[in-house]
Amino acid sequence: MIVKEVQDASAELWENALPHISIDCVVFGFHNNSLNVLMPKLKGEQSWMLPGGYVYKDESIDDAAKRILFERTGADKVFLNAFGVFGNLNRSEDYFKDYPDNLWHKQRFITLGYYALVNHNDVNPVTDVYSDSCEWISIENIPNLVMDHKNILQKALQALREQISHKPIGYNLLPETFTMPELQALYEIILGQKLNRGNFYRKIMRYNILVKLDEPRKGGAHKAPNLYRFDKENYKKALNEINW
Repeated sequence: MIVKEVQDASAELWENALPHISIDCVVFGFHNNSLNVLMPKLKGEQSWMLPGGYVYKDESIDDAAKRILFERTGADKVFLNAFGVFGNLNRSEDYFKDYPDNLWHKQRFITLGYYALVNHNDVNPVTDVYSDSCEWISIENIPNLVMDHKNILQKALQALREQISHKPIGYNLLPETFTMPELQALYEIILGQKLNRGNFYRKIMRYNILVKLDEPRKGGAHKAPNLYRFDKENYKKALNEINW
């Protein structure tokens, strides 16, 4: 358990942050055919947590989520979606039970869950004063998490799967150019199931969100696959209009 760092932060938070409201971010990234989650590990502990923080008195909740995400990842202008509210009794208080009652963190907090979709190449994980490390971890190998963060992560993954079923996902997870098999692999990993290649291709192309590039990807022994990129404007429209 961290002692000095938490106590030092407490006075500043009492002065500048809204009481009883926190934000936890589930940051998804896709790399080497793996869906990963960004997680800090607490100093002196084996437990991991989701990157989170508090809402300052002079900012909106959405702005607070964007700030927290930027402070922990360096990522800006990413897809960020609120997906749930978590307020079980003693969800956070018990974690700080050994601290004085006037500690900011020992209040009862209702946390707002946001999930973010980011490109690995755009992220530089930041280790703050509370953490020994901040790393990408595969959703297949999630370690022990503090408080109710495992439940928050599971709800975020469920929300992402529901989102991908009726809206296009990938703009923030894939590199600027990609192949159709790479896009399909992303969908399959998120959904946890295999998809028919022909059906997937027809469904994706129906919504006019991809631009096929003139040159295929070079290298490899087999026929080079075609490269695509997202049409940014059509992609934005599709986020609001597509019903899969």
